[in-house]
Amino acid sequence: MPPAGRPRTFDMEAVLEAAMLLFWEQGYEATSLAQLRAATGLSSASLYGAFGSKEGLFKQTVGHYMQGPGRAADAIEDRTLSPREAVAGMLHGSIDMQADSSHPTGCLIALSGTMRPPGEEHASVCATVSARRKADRVRIRACVERGVTAGELAIDIDIDGVTTTIHCFLLGISTQLRDGVPAAALHSAVDMLLGNWSCG
Repeated sequence: MPPAGRPRTFDMEAVLEAAMLLFWEQGYEATSLAQLRAATGLSSASLYGAFGSKEGLFKQTVGHYMQGPGRAADAIEDRTLSPREAVAGMLHGSIDMQADSSHPTGCLIALSGTMRPPGEEHASVCATVSARRKADRVRIRACVERGVTAGELAIDIDIDGVTTTIHCFLLGISTQLRDGVPAAALHSAVDMLLGNWSCG
């Protein structure tokens, strides 16, 4: 929070957008404060005054991402769609978003967080992206369970196995795109994956 009597003189949304693009392209650890200052136009004092730390800025950036590009995965919770359609919407929509040339390729959540184990420096950054991934897994599992209830999937199907398969595909989109795999190939892979979505 800014000191009392000194309102912010910058556009918070613009700052978060600039920081988001930088973290998304380079990852958390590779992004320096100097780069963040240059991208956002803020001084070190302003950055620390508004966000407390680089980690604090990153956490708010994750929230900004989830309210913007990250919403591509929200189809998984759309109850107006059948469970199969919801999974298809999440995966196809995520491919389209992550392949969009108007921003860095891939997913900020999958690519930007530190890989250092919990307990070491920046553990809270790792926890932030890990919590987001866990939330997605919960949403996917709920959709798979809905698929069983709706009769789309066999009642004795391995729910955890199906959930893990879909979640692994979602997380893997980023590295595939960054390695140059065409979006069209990934869309075809989704269709092949969902070809196994049946009660048979």
